[in-house]
Order: sequence, then C-alpha cells, then structure tokens
Amino acid sequence: MDDGKPSGPKTKWWSRPSTERDRPAGREDAVAVSDMEGTTPPPRREQPADEAAAPTAGEPPAPETDGDFMPAPPAARPTSPSAAEPPAPSDGEPRDLTPAPPAAHRTQPLHAPDEYSTPPYGGPGPWAPAPPVQRPVPTPAHGTPVPPPYAGTNGHGVAAPVPAAVPVPAPAPAAGAQGHAEGWAPPPHTVPQQQPPVQTPQTSQQPSQWLRYDPWGTPSQQPLSHPGPAQGPDPRPRGSRRGSVLVGAALLALVAGGIGGGIGAYVERNGGLTTVELPQAGRDNGGRAPDSVAGIASSALPSVVTLHVNGSAESGTGTGFVLDDKGHILTNNHVVAPAGSTGDITVTFSGGESAPAELVGKDSGYDLAVVKVTGVSGLKPLPLGNSDNVQVGDPVVAIGAPFDLSNTVTSGIISAKQRPITAGGEKGDGTDVSYVDALQTDAPINPGNSGGPLVDAEARVIGINSAIRAADSGSGLDGGQSGSIGLGFAIPINQGKRVAEELINTGKATHPVIGVTLDMEFTGDGAKVGGKVADGGAAVTEGGPADKAGIRSGDIITEVEGQRVHSGEELIVKIRAHRPGDRLRLVLTRGGKDLSMTLALGSASGT
Repeated sequence: MDDGKPSGPKTKWWSRPSTERDRPAGREDAVAVSDMEGTTPPPRREQPADEAAAPTAGEPPAPETDGDFMPAPPAARPTSPSAAEPPAPSDGEPRDLTPAPPAAHRTQPLHAPDEYSTPPYGGPGPWAPAPPVQRPVPTPAHGTPVPPPYAGTNGHGVAAPVPAAVPVPAPAPAAGAQGHAEGWAPPPHTVPQQQPPVQTPQTSQQPSQWLRYDPWGTPSQQPLSHPGPAQGPDPRPRGSRRGSVLVGAALLALVAGGIGGGIGAYVERNGGLTTVELPQAGRDNGGRAPDSVAGIASSALPSVVTLHVNGSAESGTGTGFVLDDKGHILTNNHVVAPAGSTGDITVTFSGGESAPAELVGKDSGYDLAVVKVTGVSGLKPLPLGNSDNVQVGDPVVAIGAPFDLSNTVTSGIISAKQRPITAGGEKGDGTDVSYVDALQTDAPINPGNSGGPLVDAEARVIGINSAIRAADSGSGLDGGQSGSIGLGFAIPINQGKRVAEELINTGKATHPVIGVTLDMEFTGDGAKVGGKVADGGAAVTEGGPADKAGIRSGDIITEVEGQRVHSGEELIVKIRAHRPGDRLRLVLTRGGKDLSMTLALGSASGT
C-alpha cells in the first residue's frame, strides 16, 4: 500500500546525533561522509533471490530492513542531500551502512552501538531531549494532509507547543530503480524543526492503551489505563466561555422572572401564600332528569303557593296549588277555617309575589276548599293525575310549607291505598269530622304541608296532603305538633277533582249516601245499622237507597265492592269515595246468614 513514505533505503544511526546538529553544514561534515565511504560495512543477512526481486511497476518498494527488525529512525535534520545521505547504490550492489567515525571534537557515546536497536541503547542517550510520543493512527490514503505530530508535555503537565513543520525533500530514487516511473517522487513529509520524529510501524489494528502513555507527562493528564483523549486545560477559547456564561445568566434571569410573576399573580388572586383554598367542582348547567326529584320539584314548584290565614280568633299557615289560569287554588278546609267569614287569606307564590285571595267554597266532610286570586297573570296550573292508577311503592314527592318554610320538597313512596282516615271532630257534634279514603305515604309531611300537592314521577298531582299520624296524639289532620313519623295521608285526587269542580261551579259539594243511621258504638266486625234514632225515627230512611235495596235495621254490612268493612267509619269512607248515583254491591249478615244486594247511591249537600 502506498502510504506516502519514501521507498528508498534510509540511513541507520548507530550512535547519538551530534550535539552540534544546529551548526550549518561545512567542511567537517563532508570529511565525515568521506570517511564513512571507506569503512567496511558490517556483515548482514543475505536476502533470498525471490525476496530481492524488484517490486512491480506502480507499487513502491517496501522499506529495507536489517534482518527481522524495522529500520532505525531517520536523521533529525539533514543539511543537504549530499551531506545527509550516502550516494545511492547501484542495482545489485549491497549498500554500505557503516556509520562514519565521529569527528575528534565530538563527544563519544557512553555505550557501544546496539545492532538490535533496543531502547535505550539503540536510540538517543539519556542526555538527549525526550523524543515525541507517537500516537499511532490508521494510515491515511495517498495525498491526505497529515496533521503535525503531538509534541508531548513540558514536564509540568502542560502541553508543549507543536513546532512548525518544515517540508523535507525526499531522497531521489536510485538511477534505474525498478518499480518507479520516470520523474516519480514520493510525497513530501513534514517534521518539526526541533525534535526528530520517531518512525513507528504502521498497523491496521486498534492501538493499545499502553502506547498512549507519556512517561514525561503528569499522571493526572496522561492516565495509564484509561483510553481516550489526553486531559489538560480546556482548549476552547475564553471568549466562547464568556459567551456561554452570559447566555446562561440571561436564561436564568428569564426563568426567575417568569416564576416570580406567577407567584405574584397567585398571591394577588388568593390573598397570600398562607390562605387555604379547597378544591371545588365548577358550576354545571343545572339540568336534571325530568323524573328525578330535582326535575319533579323544578317542574311543580312554580304552581305551589303558601297560604297565610288570619281570623278574629286564630291564624294558620298551609299550602295550596293552582288549578287553572283563572286563579283558582285548591287547599284543605282546615287551612282556611280560621278565617271564618270575616278573616283574611293571603297567597304567596313560589317566586315571592303575594296576592289576596277570597274563599270560593269549602266542605268539611271532604276537608277541601277552593280560594281564588285576582289580578295575577302568568299562573301555571299543576297537571292532575289519576289516583286509581297509583300502585303501592310508586315514588312520590310532597311539596309544602311545614312550619311556614315555603317551597319545601320531600320525597317517598306510596305506602298503602284506601286507608280510612277520619279527622276533625273538635266541635263534638260530628259536623266537622272528615272521612278520607286516603293514600298513605312515607314522604315527610308536617304541620304546614296541609293542602299541598303529592305528585308522581311525572310531576302530576295524585293526592292532597291532609293528615299525619303523630306519635303523641292519635290520627288527625295536622293533629299533634310532634312532626312526621313517616305516616302521612293524602286525599286521592280523583275525589279532590270532583269536589273542587262542585265548589267552583256551585259553591257546595254533594255527598253520596245510602239512607241509613249507623250504630257507631258497635264493637263487632262490620258496620251495624242502628235500631232507632234519637228523635224516635227509623234507622233506615223511608224511600231511600237502603230501603229500596231491602236493608233492615240491625243488619251488619261487611263488604262494599268486594272490600271488607270493619267499622262504621270505614263504611262511610268507602261510600264517600264514590259519586252520587253510583251503584254499589253490598254484602251483609242477617240472622247469621250472608246476603248480597245492590243499591244506587243518593246525594246530600255538604257543609
């Protein structure tokens, strides 16, 4: 491979170079060269004929070696071609490599020449300057510029400056040398002016870690067993360091300014770093499913009102709901009863608006009443459902003003149906007793809820809240003030609708009757028809529905429309759950025998 080195024979040094190597070439040098020409060369190994063959054309010959050893380093600095190298030998003649005897004035070496070139005897002596440390690298291609060699350190751990390279002309090839074209010259090499380069064999393998050790360098900068570039002062210019420091400082200032601004904004908005702010969900759009409690309440509340009643002797609070856009409002009779004939009734709507109301009609037997407001627009009637469709377990919502807390919403289920409830009776004559075939619910109902709507899952009215069972006092409409215990009762809306229509249209309500007087002191099972009334009349009204059906005094009615009857109050409740003119199928006991008959209900005016 053409590695760019001279291919001709080189002079081998057998002793230290002259200490006066910096002196210009003169006569004495010429004499030394002439003396060398007459010296007998040392014996050398004969080269086989096949090895001595001339190289092929275009390929530079390999450097001549002395036996199995590589050639010695070249001279440090030849002064001229004639003084630096001996004449080129002719083809086929052995070359005289015997060094010339040193001049008389030169210093003699301290040891005999070593033909094997074993360091330190084959190279410069201990008095010579340290040779540069060679760092083998892969051989570059022909014509590739070669960087100046590494000059080592100055003994204090600092890299020594690399001397300027001076081109040295290569020796001309011998006349008639084989393998070289005419006019061919090897590429020039550059060597330092002060230090002679040490030629190292080229190899294709990776250099060993031990070849990188510099015996004249400090261990901290030339580690013995750590491969890699030599450590030492940072070769980067100071200007680049200063620029990097300025850029880093600018970035640090920018980041610090952003952080400071964020902290300041946080402190301004939150009142300081020590203020506690708890996480909280954001606002939603307020939408709810229509069949949820919230959806039902939002739909029904605009139609619910609170009534404040003031009379000459007493006052009270209750609830009602709008029936139509004309201002009719349905409520309980015992809510408006304190007003009497001269009291005041005030209606307050869910939005807070208030308006005076006047009594349209009332009925104590059904415990229902209708009032009307005038001069009010934008009323929203509450739709009515069908209480016959209600099943036990259906969800319900009760709305009212318990203890004057308006727009109160509670929820529950239908606990039972057709509960016979009687309420009132404070007067003692029975004219104020109410008989209700009620819906039972566990939705909390308290004093003030009376007259309010009990709505289903579609926000339709299925009952009118009227009574609760209190823990300290039996049953009664708003009876007792201990509050709800989960036993509330509502008038079915089917009965309320009929009574409300009659009150609006005529001012009075009609009651269905069978035309008998019941024995309310009977303790047996069923409702017993009395013997005689207080004024001496008959217990069965002559010509009435019972008389026409064949009912007699002393009969015990046990069933109405297939439902068992256990008392007189239950019989009244069952009858009032129907309209006048309805036909009922009854079962009674007479003389130990069960009889069945059918009758048409009559009508009586309520109070």
